[in-house]
Amino acid sequence: MLVALLIPAQPARAEQAGAAVPVPAFYTPPATLPAADGALIRTEPLPLALSLPGIDGTLPGRATRIMYKSTDSTGGPVAVTGAYLEPAAPWPAGGARPLVVLAPGTMGQGDQCSTSLALERGLIIGTENDQLTLSVGYEVLAIYRLLIRGIAVVTTDYPGLGTTDRLHTYVNRVDSGHAVLDAARAARILSGISSQPIGLYGYSQGGGAVASAAELQATYAPDVTVTAGYAGAPPADLAEVVGGIDGSELAGALGWSINGFAQSEPALRPILDRYLSDAGQTALTRLSTMCVGDAILAYAGKRSSSWTVGGKSMTEVIAAEPALEEFITDQRIGTRRPSGVIRVATGVFDNLVPHAQARAMVADWCDRGGRVVYAPVVLPWSASPLLNHFGPLLSDQPLAVDWLGRRLAGSPATSNCP
Repeated sequence: MLVALLIPAQPARAEQAGAAVPVPAFYTPPATLPAADGALIRTEPLPLALSLPGIDGTLPGRATRIMYKSTDSTGGPVAVTGAYLEPAAPWPAGGARPLVVLAPGTMGQGDQCSTSLALERGLIIGTENDQLTLSVGYEVLAIYRLLIRGIAVVTTDYPGLGTTDRLHTYVNRVDSGHAVLDAARAARILSGISSQPIGLYGYSQGGGAVASAAELQATYAPDVTVTAGYAGAPPADLAEVVGGIDGSELAGALGWSINGFAQSEPALRPILDRYLSDAGQTALTRLSTMCVGDAILAYAGKRSSSWTVGGKSMTEVIAAEPALEEFITDQRIGTRRPSGVIRVATGVFDNLVPHAQARAMVADWCDRGGRVVYAPVVLPWSASPLLNHFGPLLSDQPLAVDWLGRRLAGSPATSNCP
């Protein structure tokens, strides 16, 4: 039955034009998708940029590029790509090897920015139509830390990131949460392990995707039992996050958000068009094909007021338009009880994805009876919001991976909500 569901991939080196770096034909979805969420559409071996030959296979493990079916925030079918990595290391705790779904942090909006491509290419540099692409596969650090512990990893590229049929719906709560849960389903089909401990891991955009998946699991994927999850610096309240990134080094993420809003809810496009100036429209078009590296180089320090007619900031535009404000409010995470025990970590000086809104999500979860372990990360304050945000990613990562590994091995965790 499994073989009948798989659609053979096109040759791995056939490439898709139009991006700053060509994208292999594997990433173009077929016209017809399977009915079941998590069903595999196609697979192919994925060579890793960082690997070593071992006695019994490649170290740290064997990778497979995957495309699977999910459901987007409109209720429609969507093809999502990603990668499944089977570790060479044994699982030392006994029982079935656990699986962690890794939800990547911000990679960009161009199809060439996907994490599965970054695993293959490592550092991606290229130009097309005088536009630079600079993308670094930084999630490899967390992925390899999990693999050397004997934990299988599946990572999602999210809807529209990699796949060439639509724009990436950046920080869309439902799209990302569904993609995470369906990646677990796809990995179980590929591995043949139907019952195993499942963990979730993500920081920043990935932290929001993990938090959303934990909230949506009970209703969307009751068959995917979440043992534990790590949600680092989650953008739980986009109204607050918009103000944090406006004018920062990562100001380009505002453009990805706006592009994603219009992709998810086309009725918002006329509203946005009324406010966006020619400069704003140009910026959004350019950003739609950019990765995080080139967006920082091109738009660091830019303010959204330079993209609008009349110089209003995006915070002011959202406040002035009820439909837009309602859409942003619906993206808020913290309104539902999460599944599993979730460790939430955020830098106390994080002013890019503001610390206060992430901690408020924790309080909301606690009020709803969630099992939450809150871990504030205290690092020296920096004048750079980007450093205040990414410093905790690096400093907390070893603790987060260790914490998640112990949960998957059966060690209980006590909520510190009180």
